Amino acid sequence: MTNNMTINFTWKEFDKSVEYIAFKCKFLNFAGIYGIPRGGLCLAVALSHKLNVKLISEPIKNSLIVDDVYETGFTLSRLRSIEGTMFFVLFSKKEPTWWNTVNISHEKEWIVFPWENNENKLYDQKDYIKKRKYS
Repeated sequence: MTNNMTINFTWKEFDKSVEYIAFKCKFLNFAGIYGIPRGGLCLAVALSHKLNVKLISEPIKNSLIVDDVYETGFTLSRLRSIEGTMFFVLFSKKEPTWWNTVNISHEKEWIVFPWENNENKLYDQKDYIKKRKYS
């Protein structure tokens, strides 16, 4: 993973993504919006305000579950069996099947979100690779 495979996702792009997801969900009735800690929290809060749907501290039936990135599917797959849930991510590194995404990215691209500390990017990448034995 090299620096030229880094995407710097901006607040402006984040706001556009929130608008996109809100548009896709505007006629749906959710019991709440749950953001996967930590990456999905900013998105969940923004969508909670935009859609006027309560922010919830755990996923429940008929909720919108959001995260920053879908990579392996491990995180979201564990919640897939909750009845009536819809899933949205900002970036998916795989073609979506049962989840929704705003952006498709290459599996080796590193995404720096606007709420992250850009100075920690290299450390975060190395830590990520070490945890996943990713090359």
